[in-house]
Amino acid sequence: MTLSAPRVRPLAILLAVQLVLGGALLWGIASGTISDWLTDDDGGDSRRAAVAVVPTPKVDRFDARRAYAWARRQVALGPRPAGSRAQRRAALFLRAALPGGRFDPVPGGLRNVSGRVAGRGKEILVIAHYDTTPVPGYLGANNSAAAVGAVVELARALRRDNRPGRRPVRFLLTDGEEAPDYPVQGDFYSQGLRGSRADVVRGARPAAVIVLDFIGNKNLRLPRDQGSDPALWSKMRAAAQRVGVGQVFPAREQGEVLDDHTPYRREGIPGIDLIDFRYSCWQKTCDTMDKVSARSIDAAGEAVYELVRTLR
Repeated sequence: MTLSAPRVRPLAILLAVQLVLGGALLWGIASGTISDWLTDDDGGDSRRAAVAVVPTPKVDRFDARRAYAWARRQVALGPRPAGSRAQRRAALFLRAALPGGRFDPVPGGLRNVSGRVAGRGKEILVIAHYDTTPVPGYLGANNSAAAVGAVVELARALRRDNRPGRRPVRFLLTDGEEAPDYPVQGDFYSQGLRGSRADVVRGARPAAVIVLDFIGNKNLRLPRDQGSDPALWSKMRAAAQRVGVGQVFPAREQGEVLDDHTPYRREGIPGIDLIDFRYSCWQKTCDTMDKVSARSIDAAGEAVYELVRTLR
């Protein structure tokens, strides 16, 4: 009998620990803390992946489901390289979706799509590109149909914002952001960014430029690229914190990204780029709608909405 005594005490301790852990697990599930950690950012279970989730915003002023649907509508057209028939079809419904939608010519027979909501003071410019990389079969779901959908829905949401004293906002869907060849032949800045460079040449001098690019991928994280204006990025992070998605904008940097904010930055205009360059399907045919998360689009969209409406 004395030989079994040392085994009884550890068993009792083990049972007590299990009871405590079980209670903590039940509390975590009830509160949502554990379920948020166990699920991916589209609600999948932990048997697929245990990931850092994208938080749900505390506000609901931006319609991520509609933005996702706009992305899907573009992707359904197939590859959309600059000047292609599919891209021109996309341009028609995107122009109709933007307030005061119009085409702005870009050298080489291309065209930007732009829209505007009125306000007082110097305008804010919100950009995404609507062409895809000229890789056979490349659908560009995250690069950058998701961002285009977000810009369209930002325009719709901000059009309803009737606060006195609001700034005017221009929405620009650029053509020819991607270089005409891939791999790029020569310097990317002079080969790509054709729509934003044309806008600068035309004389655009907004108060601030906000570019949305890779903002739809799952497990979204948007560190500051070294080409983004630090002061404007600080305001971006503060806006994200206010709407409850601060962890999507971590306090770290990634290397400089040449994107549609770059031509404006070279003219001394504050500009930032929302781009998650960890995205593994960049310039690959796996950039399809199954890689895109409405929750990620929602986090980026709500944060940008908050930034735009509070910029002074």
